[in-house]
Amino acid sequence: HPKDYRPDFSSTETIGSTKTIALGKYNLPLSGGKVRQRREGRSFWEYLEDHDIPATIFKMPANYPPAKTKQRTLSGMNTPDITGNYGTYNYYTTDYADLQDDSYAGGNHHEVYVIGNRIDAKLYGPDNSFIRGDYPPKASIDFKVYIDPDRPVAKVLIQGEEFILREKEWSGWKRVKFPLMPTQSVSGICMFYLKQIRPEFKLYISPINIDPANPALPISTPESYSRELEKRFGPFFTKGLPADWNAMNNLVLDEESFLEQDNFVLQERKEMLEYELSRFDSGLLFYYLSCTDQRQHMFFRFLDKQSPSYDEKLAVEYGPTIENIYREADRMLDTALQKADKDTIVWAISDHGFAPFRRTFNPNTWLKQSGYHSLINEYKKEDEGLFLNTDWSRTKAYAYGLNSLFLNVKGREGQGIVDPAEKTALAREIAHKLEAYIDPKTGEKPIFAAKPAEDIYSGSRMHEAPDIVIGYNRGYRVDWSSPMGTIAAEVMEDNTMKWSGDHMSAPDIVPGIFLSNRPVNNPQPALYDLAPTILKLFGIETPKEMIGRSIV
Repeated sequence: HPKDYRPDFSSTETIGSTKTIALGKYNLPLSGGKVRQRREGRSFWEYLEDHDIPATIFKMPANYPPAKTKQRTLSGMNTPDITGNYGTYNYYTTDYADLQDDSYAGGNHHEVYVIGNRIDAKLYGPDNSFIRGDYPPKASIDFKVYIDPDRPVAKVLIQGEEFILREKEWSGWKRVKFPLMPTQSVSGICMFYLKQIRPEFKLYISPINIDPANPALPISTPESYSRELEKRFGPFFTKGLPADWNAMNNLVLDEESFLEQDNFVLQERKEMLEYELSRFDSGLLFYYLSCTDQRQHMFFRFLDKQSPSYDEKLAVEYGPTIENIYREADRMLDTALQKADKDTIVWAISDHGFAPFRRTFNPNTWLKQSGYHSLINEYKKEDEGLFLNTDWSRTKAYAYGLNSLFLNVKGREGQGIVDPAEKTALAREIAHKLEAYIDPKTGEKPIFAAKPAEDIYSGSRMHEAPDIVIGYNRGYRVDWSSPMGTIAAEVMEDNTMKWSGDHMSAPDIVPGIFLSNRPVNNPQPALYDLAPTILKLFGIETPKEMIGRSIV
């Protein structure tokens, strides 16, 4: 929102009910809300549908909510949890050391007390928008944990269900229902992990996934597809990034428990792939595996001795993790190849590669030090983010998001000062200086390429594009706070997080892969070439809106 400098999700927009009626403490909606997909343009499987060519699209990234179609689709990356966030866990502990931070990214840490070997706690779900008021309370469920006084075992009681957990044991999926008002509730699924009983109690509950048997938000087309899969396989991960990297970054999950969780994902994906292949007869099947991506994000440090978070002892055990998951992916690819006949084309695709993430770069701090961004109070020690301390009357540029930099343009931004006629020249000036910047610790350039928008984008939505796109060099990425408008004390810092591999780099640094069982005519295809290629293979002309070209 350039008018008020507020960040917003680029992928989706949630639109609440516009008409309600008050009844006691409740607001009753007279019309339903909806979630709008901000990606424009038609997907290739919609063009296939126009020609009666069947398609199954399993976990396509950036397809939430799913594009309206009669094809079978299940939403992938960007699918939120039941709270509307991209993954918020709950963690219950008596350990004060795990409660010192006011805000753990991606998680809620709750202090609990053991009284008579029993713990009483609440599991929090979505905001209850049925309750009147500007700040609706969160829906919640009471639960109890009974601790065995002698053994490392506990019993959990939640909504009438009891189950036993040993220390370091996962519960499997548990279905929970959050009451919103009389006759109204919302269903979700989650897993419990009993991390420790003594000397301090530690219980992790995963982000509450949308229940595929009773989805509160749209996750599939037709709506019955998610129910069909749940009926056959039971509850399954619906959140866009299923394994909980936030909990690992926050030291709630360790390497072993994170891999156990991601192995649940892997097993689900294997079984569902075999099912979809077993009934595949013609048309197109797209199938996405998240495990290769998530394990590289979290375990790249064990391949990189220069990583600030490299641990020699742990590297002995977890160094093979990335190779092992690629071997698993190879086996899944082999499963598909075994199913394919001589007329079936099989592709293996990744939309990006990976690079080490050793050092962080804060573009907002760089802009401040370079004279492009000014503060109201230069001596304020704590930066709350969202540019609350920014003096817009003296600010020419600011950065939001992972790779985006914006100019403070007159007529576009609420308090813009940059003349639109000077925008292009200023963008090129800043981009040139970014590319020339040297990391004082390493002597390397953190920025491989900084490109003004007009050099890389075109189309009717250019006005929504950032003014400069930053492509980081190998070993570098935007810092953890800058995406939300925070100005750190230093431009450069070590990345000490367990998230140690990344791909927010220039495309030349982290190219994806394209493997095919048929020859292609372009040795370096772009991702946007694949949709026209798919359409051509089915005898469909490339729509004029597509910028790619067929590679067959």
